[in-house]
Amino acid sequence: MTVTLRALETAVPATILIQHQARDVFAAQPGLTRLGQRLVRTCFDSAAIDTRHTAVAEMSLDFHSPDPMFYDGATGLLLNPTTKQRNDLFAAEATALFIEAAAKALAACRELGAADITHVVTVSCTGFFNPGPDYKIVRALGLNPSVQRYHLGFMGCYAAFPALRAAKAFCEADPNAVVLVVSVELCSLHVRTSNDPDTIMGSSLFADGAGAAIVSARELPYSGPVLELDHFETVLTPVGEDSMAWNIGDHGFEMVLDTYVPRIIDDHIVGALEPLLARAPALAGIPYGDIAHWAIHPGGRSILDKVQAKLELSDEQLVPARETLRNFGNMSSATVLFVLKHILDQPSMEERESICGMAFGPGLTVETSLFTKVSELPSLDGQGAGNQFDHVVRV
Repeated sequence: MTVTLRALETAVPATILIQHQARDVFAAQPGLTRLGQRLVRTCFDSAAIDTRHTAVAEMSLDFHSPDPMFYDGATGLLLNPTTKQRNDLFAAEATALFIEAAAKALAACRELGAADITHVVTVSCTGFFNPGPDYKIVRALGLNPSVQRYHLGFMGCYAAFPALRAAKAFCEADPNAVVLVVSVELCSLHVRTSNDPDTIMGSSLFADGAGAAIVSARELPYSGPVLELDHFETVLTPVGEDSMAWNIGDHGFEMVLDTYVPRIIDDHIVGALEPLLARAPALAGIPYGDIAHWAIHPGGRSILDKVQAKLELSDEQLVPARETLRNFGNMSSATVLFVLKHILDQPSMEERESICGMAFGPGLTVETSLFTKVSELPSLDGQGAGNQFDHVVRV
């Protein structure tokens, strides 16, 4: 049985943050020490980010609110709303983004419709409300009220892969299943001014975005390139529990992102890949650079640099991750879905190409995955060649 990701779409809030403008705002805040000011400029300038999106409209320099909560454009001051105020905005803005991304994925999947959805899996670590986003999607899109609903909450940047793994398991258990997976993260709700290096790092990296996928094992024609979901693995590194964390404070969620994290990834990435690649005999023993595509979660520029150097990957293989980081920042769990979409949208050299995915999160957790991008597709009238190919496959 082949389980296939048949549509993948993304969505972002309308408000755009220009990195150098955001840097200047954060660097100008009262209470920053000289060291804090230097850290702000260093972190923002070295992040390899040009633009990010935020659900906080008042963070735009062109927006002036008479009753600001996060940023007072008249004074240039970053404000410090409570966790409840931040979460209330999450409930409003995340709901709209969950529905938008889900609707886009359904519209892109011409061979399936809302009535076909049997399972909904939602993902977020940046807010909570109940009835949750799974419920909101069912109501807004007119899905069957008996749809099975699951929410993966507070896992962190790697959570899209467990969500896709769950979707694969549902489809293997029921070949008629059609699973809608939606990830929405509003990380910018939790940024704040501080002299703390972790907080400054988060302010320079994190952003808001959404990704949605339709997954099924039904034997149907395709309306575009698809991903076969091959294998997923989870590895916990022996160190790093205190180096990456996500905690709830009185004034938002608090990130711990130690500068030691890239070193941990450098030391343990090869071992983390071993159980995944052992599941794919065709990839056993070949150089990492011979795998066609790499969908790496861009947790930050230094993490991508470490992965590229350790695995000896080409600049071209890092383009999807680096371009996602440059244009959207780190959107936590949604980010790797942007990277996968970048790969899906690229012209293919072969009919079938392997993709190795990696994402990192608290623990330190390393989630890995193998996909096959299928680009030579059967026609919608069902008369095409199907998914069987008789030539050598480029991995």
